[in-house]
Amino acid sequence: MKKILLLVFSVFSWGILSFSPTVSSQTNTQPPRVAIPDFVDLVEKASPAVVNIRTTERSSNQQAQGSTPGIPDEQAEFFRRFFGVPLPGAPNTPRGQGNRRGQPEEIERGVGSGFIIDSNGIVMTNAHVVEGATTIYVTLTDKREFKAKLLGADKRTDLAVLKIDATGLPKLPLGDSSKVKVGEWVVAIGSPFGLENTVTAGIVSAKSRDTGDYLPFIQTDVAVNPGNSGGPLLNTAGQVIGINSQIFSRSGGYMGISFAIPIDEAIRVADQLRTTGRLVRGRIGVAIGEINKEVAESLGLGKPRGAFVRNVEPGAPAAKGGIEAGDVILSFNGRDINKSTDLPRIVGETKPGTSATVRVWRKGANRDLTVVVADAEPDKAVARKSETPAPQAGTANKSLGISVTELTEAKNKELGGKGGVEITNVGDGAAARAGLRAGDVIVRIGDADIPGIKQFESVTKALDPSKAVPIFVRRGDATIVVPIRPAQK
Repeated sequence: MKKILLLVFSVFSWGILSFSPTVSSQTNTQPPRVAIPDFVDLVEKASPAVVNIRTTERSSNQQAQGSTPGIPDEQAEFFRRFFGVPLPGAPNTPRGQGNRRGQPEEIERGVGSGFIIDSNGIVMTNAHVVEGATTIYVTLTDKREFKAKLLGADKRTDLAVLKIDATGLPKLPLGDSSKVKVGEWVVAIGSPFGLENTVTAGIVSAKSRDTGDYLPFIQTDVAVNPGNSGGPLLNTAGQVIGINSQIFSRSGGYMGISFAIPIDEAIRVADQLRTTGRLVRGRIGVAIGEINKEVAESLGLGKPRGAFVRNVEPGAPAAKGGIEAGDVILSFNGRDINKSTDLPRIVGETKPGTSATVRVWRKGANRDLTVVVADAEPDKAVARKSETPAPQAGTANKSLGISVTELTEAKNKELGGKGGVEITNVGDGAAARAGLRAGDVIVRIGDADIPGIKQFESVTKALDPSKAVPIFVRRGDATIVVPIRPAQK
């Protein structure tokens, strides 16, 4: 019996020993390490197609002498964009020979970067690099310098296309920004602080980053600084996937976050600028705002989505198509509007004259409207009235904590003749906490239009104190929606 037990134990022990290395090898397996790529060949091939851009402007000698040392005239632009401006602390340097008081001189404005996209001398850069310049100089890596012609620039997308008188130039291959992946290695080449052909590397931190600008950006951690603006962002294949445009900074210098315009968007714009000198952009004539979670729930949307219509321009395509202030635009021509900034970009990409189907959310239901897109016009300053409403007697409403009155004939006409009630006094109740104020005009509560006092009283009596109700308010030339939970009766 003992012999049998010893035999079994020996076999069992041998099995464990023979199996143990296999288990150990499995548990000790290390994940493969990611090697840092070698960028030497990439940089050697790409650098000749990256250019330095400097700009000048004409100014009197008196004006040049009056400049504050170390503070360029474009400081405001510097803090807005952080690119394409003189090195901080460097004085404006005259290039001309006219040094007599009042004599025009050529004053250095700033430096930036660009890259060649056509061997016949077509250069792409940022619009803010060349904005306001009298003369644009493009310097190649072989030290040849050319005066460049501005073929076109678009401030909204921050893109510009230049032409220099040269042929047979090296050009950069263009990639596909839609295939960019978060985490992949990227390289930036440019002229930070005028230091030509400076190379920095990093990874893609995010795609389609919304910063409030017209276009979504590629976010990276590539080190870029003033002067990098307009330079290429390259993938490891040496293809341009973006144009370095902005950085996030509290100091004016690099802080680990930089943004690039996707090359797909840039080329679309550049093609138009090369042929027509301007970008044809669609418009429908609405002022929009973002929708937060609370407003979305009060409107029955469930989650924040779409673009809230704050105002509709009279006679604009949106007005002709039936879009109203207070609507939420959910899709445009079949493309979903996930956030408000999606709408201007999608509309802008739509060819003027196109009949587009616009889906809106109004009074708890979807509606499909047809809008004919118009050609965008230059932004116009809209004169706004600033009025302080005179105190008026009104009807008090305890559930909302406000007093209201009928609209005057003049004010009703001003608002389009659809009526409403004007707030004359705001107490300490729910309305005050929500930010309503005297002079606001209530035009809708929930799904019910409010043409006058009678309807206002009828609707407010039926409000449920356990639920927040959206109050649609006209303030100036905008419509806002404020969720308010009525007071207990």
